[in-house]
Amino acid sequence: MRRFIKIVEKLKWLGLLGLPIFISDNSIWKMLWLFWLFGILELLLKLPLTIQSFEQLLSMLIIPIIDNPLPSLENYRGKIKYSLPLKGNWVVVNGGVTKDFSHSWSINSQRYAYDFIKLDKNGKSYSGDKMNLNSYYCYNEDILAPADGLVVKVYNNQKYSSIMQNNGTDPLIKHLAGNHIVIKHNNNEYSFLAHLKQNSITVKENEEVKRGQKIALCGNSGNTTEPHLHFQIQNRKSFIFSSGIPICFKDLEIADTVNYNVYDDRALPKEKTYNDSCQYIYRAQTVSNK
Repeated sequence: MRRFIKIVEKLKWLGLLGLPIFISDNSIWKMLWLFWLFGILELLLKLPLTIQSFEQLLSMLIIPIIDNPLPSLENYRGKIKYSLPLKGNWVVVNGGVTKDFSHSWSINSQRYAYDFIKLDKNGKSYSGDKMNLNSYYCYNEDILAPADGLVVKVYNNQKYSSIMQNNGTDPLIKHLAGNHIVIKHNNNEYSFLAHLKQNSITVKENEEVKRGQKIALCGNSGNTTEPHLHFQIQNRKSFIFSSGIPICFKDLEIADTVNYNVYDDRALPKEKTYNDSCQYIYRAQTVSNK
């Protein structure tokens, strides 16, 4: 099925060859134009993802109106200082508190989100067979509660996403975030931890959790290219219809990552934002709890 969907994704673009239909009545252009029907088939085959993608587009219009102004470093100070929801040293591969280094600035809930993985001294995230999930250093690692709170949502039954040859995402996913947990820390701050391993979540909805408590294992479910943890703080329970909040960390060890450019050659932050009471982190930094 994955191969079939990938073929359908490519065939739809043959519809571009039918553009002369607007200036010619030749039947060949009409036949080529019909290849756009494969685009409709693709949307149907990936219906759960199609719906969520539409919801994200809708949220980009609605949330800035509801939460005007959107939370930012200038207008929002979090009530809680968070710990890293991980054990040991991890590397930030996406995220920051500025637009240039944001995880996804235009997607409101993910504006201040982070992706974390583990890298070795050679800048690699795995050892051995790249297609085997168990080759990745962060796979099966413990995920922790970032602060005290109440579990308000658990999604635990999505199968792992396969590693794709072209570094793309698995077309058979059912939820963008995969298996995930939402923890309410106060009325306006919810932590969202995503891409967890199937059936690894150890907490239930309406359960109180403590900072540093093991709650799941790192996995590769949802919209991922390789195992990692997606972590964000948002002002509502919903993954999509929320505003992201700049995360105020505390008691972290922060260092530059050796050979990070081997993994990711994008430009790195030259200037970083600092605050006397908060620790902000950025892509390419190695972080751990003290």
